[in-house]
Amino acid sequence: MRSTEQLRVLVEEYLDELALTPELHGQAESVRYALVGGKRVRAVISLATVEAAGVDAEAGLPAAAALELVHAFSLVHDDLPALDNDAERRGRPSVWAQHGEAVAVLAGDALLAEAFRLALSYHVPQVGRELAQATLGMIGGQYLDITGSAPDEATLHKLKTGCLFAAAVGTALWVAGVPEREQAPWRAFGDELGLLFQIVDDILDGDGYVLAHGEGGARALADEAAARARERLAHVPADTSTLVDIVAGLSTRTS
Repeated sequence: MRSTEQLRVLVEEYLDELALTPELHGQAESVRYALVGGKRVRAVISLATVEAAGVDAEAGLPAAAALELVHAFSLVHDDLPALDNDAERRGRPSVWAQHGEAVAVLAGDALLAEAFRLALSYHVPQVGRELAQATLGMIGGQYLDITGSAPDEATLHKLKTGCLFAAAVGTALWVAGVPEREQAPWRAFGDELGLLFQIVDDILDGDGYVLAHGEGGARALADEAAARARERLAHVPADTSTLVDIVAGLSTRTS
């Protein structure tokens, strides 16, 4: 099993060498700009799941990259003045601030289309279907957020954040050829990751779960989510040591 850092490097190298569709012409510049930076958490989870399921991580690179492209698409559009109006992302101008709003809209569109081009490169259609369902859930969560219409906190974060984390595991299972009847314990693990990530994110930012539960309460919820994730992994009949490390990293991250 490769370490999380080795898997992250694998993803970075793949994204650096990713050939974008030639018909994008100059739009490719803003697409590549949007992909710079980030921890590649979702992609690393995906590759670690592929390896744990007994398949070389390289087989999962298109699916892992597709997850990163969908994530980047969501950030590019979230930053737009019509939504969050963020002029900075990852320590530099956001895509719209650097390239203009119209180009940023097209960059997000291109990222999403390129993501599905990668997901559909597999001979099994379930990879693309899983990614599509997760993307729609994420968009639905964003809608609930900007309209303030979420029925509860859990629903909002399960959609807005959790869907792509769950898909990181789900797409990997299809890549690795894990039969659907054997996927339940893996998917139960994936369902815990988005919640863990979101709670710790709110602890770092001092909002969301911290405002609702206090810092101590939010930390307790994060610890409970991490414990549940480890418990789910205990029921997976495979070497999940790297996934255990990922849970620890998500729980204790400081940025």
